[in-house]
Amino acid sequence: MIKQEINEIKKLMSPKKCSITRICGCYVDGEKNKKAMFKQPFLALPEEEMFKYFEILKKNLSGTIGKNLITLDFPLACEEPGGTQEFLYRLKESALKDDTLLEEYYDKIINAYEYVGNYLILLIHDVYDVPGKTKDGIEMEDASDEVYEYILSCICPVELSKPGLSYNAEDNSFQNRIRDWVVGMPQMGFLFPAFTDRSTDLHSVLYYTKDGEDLHSTLMDVILACPLPLSAGSQKETFHAIIEETLEETCDIETVINIHEKINEMVEAHKDDPVPLTLDKEEIKTILADSGAANEKLEKFDQHFEEAAGTTAELFVNNVVNTRTFEVKTPDVVIKVKPERTDLLQTRNIDGRECLVIALDGSVEVNGVSVRYNHAETEDEAGDE
Repeated sequence: MIKQEINEIKKLMSPKKCSITRICGCYVDGEKNKKAMFKQPFLALPEEEMFKYFEILKKNLSGTIGKNLITLDFPLACEEPGGTQEFLYRLKESALKDDTLLEEYYDKIINAYEYVGNYLILLIHDVYDVPGKTKDGIEMEDASDEVYEYILSCICPVELSKPGLSYNAEDNSFQNRIRDWVVGMPQMGFLFPAFTDRSTDLHSVLYYTKDGEDLHSTLMDVILACPLPLSAGSQKETFHAIIEETLEETCDIETVINIHEKINEMVEAHKDDPVPLTLDKEEIKTILADSGAANEKLEKFDQHFEEAAGTTAELFVNNVVNTRTFEVKTPDVVIKVKPERTDLLQTRNIDGRECLVIALDGSVEVNGVSVRYNHAETEDEAGDE
């Protein structure tokens, strides 16, 4: 799913556009006991509660694509009787009115989710009458293309509110505040089926994780059983490892600058593309070749890539490089440069030591203090003297 499709579903989490039919939940304590369960029509909720749920549901559709929001494809086996996709499909078709299915869903999560503390499992069912769109993207509310029926589920921590003082208006005094159990924002969740090309995609699911480094693989293997990609941090580490292992002793600053510039050029060329930019094996190999990597170094590239990322992995650009800054880091010094001004960086051998030289253009500040610097004499000026 792309950002526009996610935002379209996210906009349904408001009083004006809400079409949610039902909400269900199961409150679980730290000992994996079901403390409370509820189910009711969503629109029957008091308005204040409804807004709180909207906030939680929106959060379940927020974050960076490729890091917090990941579209996963179900293996074919998952769509057979007894498979995870087939189970979620039956749950959706029941409109969350089948108590047996709900109990089975809750039990799957409770048995697989390792969490120290209390949490709430939330589920909603919605039927969205998808409006048609003109060629220039204008919605036509009276021209529906199809009906998108989906379920959205999330797991939220339930924690005691912080201790403190509160004001008692009746007694006109400050008192110790009673600590309540408060539902927090979701740790993870999913939207099934995916809303791909503004249409129902039963073969995919949109997965959300609050922490891009924790994909909760054990739980997701039980609930979704979809192959999970590398986490955002692991993608970055993998990309760096591929470059270092391929280039070896030829991995110098100039080559890395070239790689950074090539990727920035790709980002600029795809800036209007709604699909997040990814890099596969051949694209990374081409970037290395165009950045000056020798042919003999590229001979083992495929091996290095497959060992680090697998045969078919794709790495999200926003996970592997920071296109907003260029950083040079040593044990004692960190230098950050605008990506379009990497030309200011040079390496030179001075007195037998490899040094990084930075051209000083314009004003210079040190710890916020404007400083002056002496321009080196040119050869002509020295000769005139």
